[in-house]
Order: sequence, then C-alpha cells, then structure tokens
Amino acid sequence: MAKRDYYEVLGVSKSAGNDEIRKAYRDKAIKFHPDKNPGDATAEEKFKEAAEAYDVLSDADKRARYDRYGHAGVDGMGGGGAGGFQGMDMDDILRHFGFDSDDIFGEFFGGGRRRRGGRSRGERGTNLRIKVKMTLEEIATGVNKKIKVRKQVPCNTCNGSGARDQSSVESCGSCRGAGVVNRVTQTPFGMMQTAVECPTCRGAGQVIKSPCNVCKGEGRTFGEDTIDVDIPAGVHEGIQLSMSGRGNAGAKGGHAGDLLITVEEMPHDHFTREGNNIIHELFINFADAALGNKVEVPTLDGLARISIPAGTQGGKIFRLKDKGLPALQSYQRGDLLVHVNVWTPKKLSDKESKLMEELRKSPNFTPSPGKDEKGFFEKVKDMFG
Repeated sequence: MAKRDYYEVLGVSKSAGNDEIRKAYRDKAIKFHPDKNPGDATAEEKFKEAAEAYDVLSDADKRARYDRYGHAGVDGMGGGGAGGFQGMDMDDILRHFGFDSDDIFGEFFGGGRRRRGGRSRGERGTNLRIKVKMTLEEIATGVNKKIKVRKQVPCNTCNGSGARDQSSVESCGSCRGAGVVNRVTQTPFGMMQTAVECPTCRGAGQVIKSPCNVCKGEGRTFGEDTIDVDIPAGVHEGIQLSMSGRGNAGAKGGHAGDLLITVEEMPHDHFTREGNNIIHELFINFADAALGNKVEVPTLDGLARISIPAGTQGGKIFRLKDKGLPALQSYQRGDLLVHVNVWTPKKLSDKESKLMEELRKSPNFTPSPGKDEKGFFEKVKDMFG
C-alpha cells in the first residue's frame, strides 16, 4: 500500500509551523493511542503512521528532504523514518518525541491511566553514548558493526523486577495499587483536591517486601551487551544515530534508555574528504607532465587509469564522475577529484644537470601562461563546484 502524504496524515498544511505540527501530532497520539482503543489494530497503525509523519516534519533537515524528494528522500533516516516505529512500544514512541504518556492521558481522561498487566512502570534507563570509527570505504557502502558495550542490563536473577520472588511483591498500602493519592490543599478559592504520585511506591502501585539478593532491588546490574548497528552509506564525521531501547536498562522493569551512536571518520592514506567529494593528490614527474602518459590512481573500489595529456600543468584537476561518496539517503554521489602535482627532483646527477641546463635555454621552457590558465583560487572554486 502506498504511503499517505505526511501533511495529510497530521492534517496540516505544507506551510505549518513547528508548534502547529506538534499540536497536531499530540491530538493524533491521544486519538489513536491503544489505551483509548484497546484491541483496535487499525488505531495502532494510525498511531504509528502519525509518529512517522511527526518524526519527519518536526525535523528541519528531514522535512526539507521530504518536501523535495517525497518519501524516497527520508526512507531509513534514523528515528522513525520509513516504518521505523513498527517495533516500538507506544509509550516509547511518545517519549522519543519528548511527550509523557501519563501527563497526556492524565490531562484528557482524568487521573492516572491504567497499567497494562499491572506491571510497575519503574524508572527509565539513561541513554548510552558511544563512538564508532569508520573508514571511507565503509562510509561509501554502509556497514553493519557488532559492538560490545558495558552497560546496565536487566538482572537475570529477578528478570528485572527487583524482587526476590513473586510473593515479595504486594500492592502498595498507601495508594492501594493506584500509584496516586489524593491531596487536599487550601487555596484562595477553597479546598482543592488533586491527584499526585504516591510517595510510598513512587507511582508504581506496588512495593517490594524482599528485594533481589543480586541487584538489591534495582532490577538491573552491570553487564556486557553485543549490539548490531546498521550504519547507512553516506554518513559523516559527528553525525549521531539513535537506537531506541538499546541504552542502559531501566530500574525495576522500567523502559531502557536509547543508544546514541556518533560516527568518527578515520584518516585515509590516499584521500581527503570534502563533502561527498574525495580528493587524491597525484604526483607525476616532469617528463610525464611534458610528454603525457597514462597513470593509475586509487579509488574507493579499486584502481582507475587516467590519461595525462602532454603539457599538463601542476595544479590541474581531473574529475572522475560518481567516484566519490554517496549522499546520505539519496541517489546522488560525489566525485573523485585528482589534483596533479608535478614532482621536482631534489638532487640531480651531473648528466641530468647538463641536460636541464640545455633545456633551460630552450624557448619552450620559458613560462608563458595563456589567458585561459586559471589561478589557484579559481581552480579551488571549480573543484568544489
């Protein structure tokens, strides 16, 4: 089935501002959240569709790409992207955008929302930040990396509950399992009753009589986790990717934090990068520059042979089309720019010195740049488009 237009999904115009888009998504999230539509698969799909639309339209870069290229321009761009929320919990999706499920549903339905299966919400885990080193070859094709990280993981002994056994968990006596208690305060308008988080169970609705011996009631311990990270082609130094729920485990069954991955670009032996173009410094001798020759130059996927015309000047730039790096989430690709340097020998034999003295007297060796010869800054401008 073809995807619907993201603006249509949220019911906003293409000129809508960020506040209008955020409000529209909030309204859709409330309307289609599974807690309001239990067992309704269609509502759940619409909830995720709205999340995907908001993920793109709330981000200036993604929105610009979407406006220009449509769905093809944003497919797979981290976060939600193209169906990226399909495997996520509804509450995780709301938290991904900075909304709090309990606040939203407390405001619209009055009081606390129901807890699925009676489980405690626990405390959300913290985000985990790591750096991943990548070569230009890996950036050119995209790569899957298996990364070992030390982090907080759910306790194997209590399965993350924090309790020694099932009988060690009981309903909170202060709030009777509701997670909230009523508080009456005196205001200028009279007595006001409000529902606040239960201070005894901290909103969990349950208390643990006997904590787990291993994690001491936390529901998590430090351990090692191996994570498969798919990094798309075309990333660049400093770009940050996010994997929802792969950060530190939450306390007492709470949701895990996110894994934030920062790309670090490794120096290359043959190339420097400028945007999606890569630059190779080619050194040729004086004879090749004067007489011309065919030479091999490295590319990201092997060697390429180029022709050096007779009379090539130092500073000449050869452009190998589409031999650079791909643009992130795009069909466009940069070029390989080969910058010619004419090598001047530092030492000469007596015979070579005599030959050079003869050549120096020749009129052809007198510099005579033509009007079409470009200066350094013009060449740099041409090189970078």
